[in-house]
Amino acid sequence: MNIREIPTPALTIDLGVMERNLGRMSERCREQRLGLRPHIKTHKTPEVARMQMDRGAMGLTVAKVGEAEVMAAAGFDDLLLAYPVWGADNLRRLGAVARQRRMLLSLDNASTAHELSRAMTAQGASIGVLVEFDAGLGRCGLEPGPDCVSLAKAINALPGLRFRGLMTYFGSIWGPEEDRRAEAERVAARVARALSAFDAARMPVEIVSGGSTPSAPLAGGIPGITEIRPGTYVYNDLNTYYQGVCKLEDCAARVLTTVVSTAVPGRAIIDAGSKTFSSDLLGSGPKSGYGYVVEAPDAKLIKLNEEHAYLDITGSAHPFRVGEVLTVIPNHVCTCVNMHDEVFLHRGGEAAGCWRVAARGKIR
Repeated sequence: MNIREIPTPALTIDLGVMERNLGRMSERCREQRLGLRPHIKTHKTPEVARMQMDRGAMGLTVAKVGEAEVMAAAGFDDLLLAYPVWGADNLRRLGAVARQRRMLLSLDNASTAHELSRAMTAQGASIGVLVEFDAGLGRCGLEPGPDCVSLAKAINALPGLRFRGLMTYFGSIWGPEEDRRAEAERVAARVARALSAFDAARMPVEIVSGGSTPSAPLAGGIPGITEIRPGTYVYNDLNTYYQGVCKLEDCAARVLTTVVSTAVPGRAIIDAGSKTFSSDLLGSGPKSGYGYVVEAPDAKLIKLNEEHAYLDITGSAHPFRVGEVLTVIPNHVCTCVNMHDEVFLHRGGEAAGCWRVAARGKIR
């Protein structure tokens, strides 16, 4: 069965492309002597996580307790929850996972550490903690320096917790290669500042976790980093492409969609809207549009309703017709995947099965 025969809209994964992406990142980490702890937020699927582990990943990164529960239930160990968890129920559930699996958690304040300690001791569990510092994005994390050391010392004094190292996010390393290289140098200076404070305090730092997909080629040039947490690389998307980090043929995830109307002049309407693609705008390259139409690159995906997408076809040479199946590369694959209960697999266009997106919707 050809993959284009399945009902639309549908999110499809080219297994050959995905496997090539996985192998390339694993090799890059080996060459840079970095541990690979991929973020499952992109695929949210135990089958893909197993493929990452089989190719040398040292562990997995998750964003929420619900994702940790899914991966723990699938048998995975050494999970980093790279998010400042808060709330009695969330921490109780985290403690239950930590009782069964090796867990790390990142945090940037003493209040979270105290609540985490209470939750761990109540569950008879323990957890490793990474102090998060800000590498330049300005989202979470302490200023690198003495405040990080003070928090690490406070963590070590709390029952059920053990300071294991530092975490940061390289989200500011973004855009064209020249911009990414310049920002990587600024990030390297902030990483050095954080480590210098621990050296001065004679406090060992076992783990320094950083990274992202756009920064992965540059991570080996940031001294002190021990592991990286790329996520998007497994499937890639338009944001990754427009930063020069991948080619269009490296985009394994594509949405199949059908033209359902051409009644309005200059428009073609397809059966995939914001509930299929997500509403995320393009953050790189032209910074406009909602996806790339493979069969008609000169058509512009200009607007999304919940169930409809508007193609501006006034400048396109493609003869759009009702019933035609198109292939669209999404702007941001992570949010796109989270809209779908399953992904449909293929090799060279021939259907090869289906995976349930087991951690879909795990926002707590």
